[in-house]
Amino acid sequence: MGLKILPVMLAACWSVSSVAAAVDKAALDTQIQQLEQLHQQYQSELQKLKQERMDYEESMDSDSIASLKAMMDRVHIFGFFRAKYDHDDREPIGSGANNKHFYMDLEGKMKVSEDWSANFQIETRKGYTVTQSWRKGDNGSSDQDGTLQRIWVEGRPGGVGVTLGTKWWGYGFQAVPFGHAADGVQLDYDVLPGWNAKAFWLRPRQGDLVTMPNSSDISIAGANLTGSLTDDLQTSLTFATNDNKNDDQKMDRMGAFELQYRLTDDILLRGAFAMTNAEHHNTSQEYRIDYKDTDLAQVGSYGLYFRYIDFRRYGDYSHDDEWGSLPSDAKGGILGVKYVLFKNVVWENFYSVQERFRSGGSDAGAYRHLFRTQIDFHF
Repeated sequence: MGLKILPVMLAACWSVSSVAAAVDKAALDTQIQQLEQLHQQYQSELQKLKQERMDYEESMDSDSIASLKAMMDRVHIFGFFRAKYDHDDREPIGSGANNKHFYMDLEGKMKVSEDWSANFQIETRKGYTVTQSWRKGDNGSSDQDGTLQRIWVEGRPGGVGVTLGTKWWGYGFQAVPFGHAADGVQLDYDVLPGWNAKAFWLRPRQGDLVTMPNSSDISIAGANLTGSLTDDLQTSLTFATNDNKNDDQKMDRMGAFELQYRLTDDILLRGAFAMTNAEHHNTSQEYRIDYKDTDLAQVGSYGLYFRYIDFRRYGDYSHDDEWGSLPSDAKGGILGVKYVLFKNVVWENFYSVQERFRSGGSDAGAYRHLFRTQIDFHF
């Protein structure tokens, strides 16, 4: 009996085991299916998160780039470094060793708004000789270390140009009537196409200008009109008045007339005549011819020029003396050449012979011989 029931019991166990196995496999398949569904869901969510991160990073990069670009657009820095050597006569006929120096001009233009900008200029001059009379109390290089000598704002609200502050001011095509630093304010307006009118008030910052004595004690008020007579011919007219305390300044009125004519594509002619109401030695003249010109981006480009000057002692307010090469009370000529050695690097050389002090003095009629060579690195 026992042996007969054994097969039945084994069959029953096998049946139960098979059912259990089938149940476990079905559950396992269900779990696997659920895990695969979860994996797909998580994978989808993961892709979404990765895309969101990429979009965020791109947005941050775009914002950073836009912010940096906006900041860069608000600030413009430019200028040049110069190495200069003069072979000149002794003072006062020439400038002696005063103009052997390294020099940097650093300028900045910072955008305030669409109509206004704030500006600065830093000039640093380091003489490499020890006989520099323009240094007061020290022949070394401790001064002129790059302070902000000039600060001003420029704007054009409503089409009217406004300039206010301390800067270098130049009037005319060659800065013969005035080319010097001063505190001041200027308004300008385009009265006609190609014509601009200026009204200015200036307070010079030095005791003696190139021409006018004791200039820091007075103020200058005037007007300038510059425009085109034809496509190739331009003119500039300047008139100004000034204080004349006890006749220290020797003058109280000045006028100037200038022309600029493009003779050919390569030849430019310029002429300037200024006159004050000083009793004697009251005219200044400069005539210049340029053949070709330099292009900082074009290596090998060059320009040749000749200048004739006749600056009487009180002939203008303060023409630009160009580092002592154009003093007052001087008559003579300058022959020069400029050449682009490398991109943004210009080499200039000129030779000048000038008769000095025609107004009188111990060196009256003495001749000055000046050779200058300088290399400018523009940035």
